[in-house]
Amino acid sequence: MYILGISALYHDSAAALIKDGEIIAAAQEERFTRAKHDKSIPRNAIHYCMDFAHIEAENIDAVVYYDDPILTLDRFLANLAVIGDNQKDLLELSYDSMFQDKLWIAKKLEQAIGGLGKARKLFITKHHMAHAASAFYPSPYESAMIITVDGVGEWNTTTIGVGKENEITILKKIDYPHSIGLLYSAFTYFCGFRVNYGDYKLMGLAPYGEPVYYDVIKNKLIDVKEDGSFRLNLDYFDFQNGRSMTNKKFEMLFGGSRREPEQKITKREMDLAASVQKVVEEVIVKLARTAKALSGGVENLVLAGGVALNCVANGVLNREKIFKNIWVQPAAGDAGGALGAALLFYYSKCKNRRVAEKETQKGSYLGPAYTEEEILHYLEANGIPFDKYEYGEEFYDTIADLIAQQKIIGLFEGRMEFGPRALGNRSIIADPRSEIMQSRLNLSIKYRESFRPFAPAVLEEKCSEYFDLDMESPYMLFCGFVREKADIDFDLTKYLNHKNDLTEIIKRKRSAFPAITHVDYSARIQTVTRESNPVFYDIIKQFEKKTGCGMLINTSFNVRGEPIVCTPKDAYYCFMNTEIDVLVLNNFILYKEKQPKAYKRRDVYELD
Repeated sequence: MYILGISALYHDSAAALIKDGEIIAAAQEERFTRAKHDKSIPRNAIHYCMDFAHIEAENIDAVVYYDDPILTLDRFLANLAVIGDNQKDLLELSYDSMFQDKLWIAKKLEQAIGGLGKARKLFITKHHMAHAASAFYPSPYESAMIITVDGVGEWNTTTIGVGKENEITILKKIDYPHSIGLLYSAFTYFCGFRVNYGDYKLMGLAPYGEPVYYDVIKNKLIDVKEDGSFRLNLDYFDFQNGRSMTNKKFEMLFGGSRREPEQKITKREMDLAASVQKVVEEVIVKLARTAKALSGGVENLVLAGGVALNCVANGVLNREKIFKNIWVQPAAGDAGGALGAALLFYYSKCKNRRVAEKETQKGSYLGPAYTEEEILHYLEANGIPFDKYEYGEEFYDTIADLIAQQKIIGLFEGRMEFGPRALGNRSIIADPRSEIMQSRLNLSIKYRESFRPFAPAVLEEKCSEYFDLDMESPYMLFCGFVREKADIDFDLTKYLNHKNDLTEIIKRKRSAFPAITHVDYSARIQTVTRESNPVFYDIIKQFEKKTGCGMLINTSFNVRGEPIVCTPKDAYYCFMNTEIDVLVLNNFILYKEKQPKAYKRRDVYELD
């Protein structure tokens, strides 16, 4: 039984295919079109999934879409009625999307797929049910409490539910316009980053600041109850009118207009980021306590929705020990809704039995892979110099030695990751011991803001030696703290109050692994096992044998504004247009100094 799940027309469009309950393929459309967060009908992702399974439209038992357009229309019309005379901007912004796209989703998908499968109809799930399903069904738990938090889907912005065997029940919900996701996006916008693009930048900026605006936010912008429910004060926001996220009253509250994109970041932005991050963490913890109170003794929690990608909040939640076990969907945003829609149909609609023995996400390595023959053909056809290896100790030792020599490696291996994190198959890897690597990677490779931290990929069995994290973290969705801190005499708060500059802070050595240690000694950790990714594991293991360090820097293989690379061509272009030293394409190693003259770098990607 083949079921195709689709998310589209909001952001991060994607397709996912399951066969008899097994997740066999999933990918975001952006990876194929090279347009970051592409929201269009995911034609390329759909056909990748179908080609992977060698099926045609008539072989698909059900096509399932992750959002109910009628409920979305209901919210749209209700919002128009509430804002009254302010309808013009919202109508101009959303009319075509609502009335020419979303309401005609069945016809558009039929054209993209070549039919709607055996049923000849499009099945619809509710948005937050798709999120909930994406978190519960791939998890290793027979029963679990479920929390979903995002901007908005139809009416819902937050839900608490429970999953048992093959059924999901929503127990509590919060509806638009009251949204933690939209609150966070408002601060993302006000601090000069793009909504739906820069939320992770705000999270990365927060440790540089102090939560001095926490009380202002709690007193003026959001009323948070003990059970985690909340209401926004809409007097300070403008998203409901279809304009910007914030208004003049918001500006007055925080001492002036928003930071314009690419302007210098000041202490105000750092403190705003720290303050709203603290509020989000508080809400998530309160929601988890409510979920626990409703659980009847269930010890497992699963999370999805865009806010579930906030790995700092997830780390706080883990340290609170409200639940024994936590699992987060690695494609927690709208892309994962495609997977959730397919799984919800299979288990809940079709009443198929679910057996929970271990997680079924397959490391989230669900995208396209390229064979040795395909890569060799690409290299030879384009006259690209390369060295070929067999997989084995010499291959891994060569890569480890290059990293130890402070070379930066573009690693392209196996199936592409599903979700926003590169997990070793479309990654840039480097030495975490280097004191200059963070700046070099940010400024010369990624072409992005210098304050942004990098994540460690660590051998799972060595994680507790380096970090205080007491759980598996295969998807880079939990933060922990570095155990061995450097002994430095540096007062961050006093420095910022005096200098208002990030440069000197970034240069300070904070641990034996400065390239992955954030300013608050935190790190967004990926634990790696040989079972989940044998090639990546053996590279790290060989680096450990050579240096005594059982971790590497792992950041996504792309530059700012570009989606993660998908094809060998994408990888080679990124390699040649940055200061990446070495490119590994499966078992082929390409050295920069042996390549033809590098292309002249072009800013072809819209800044995020």
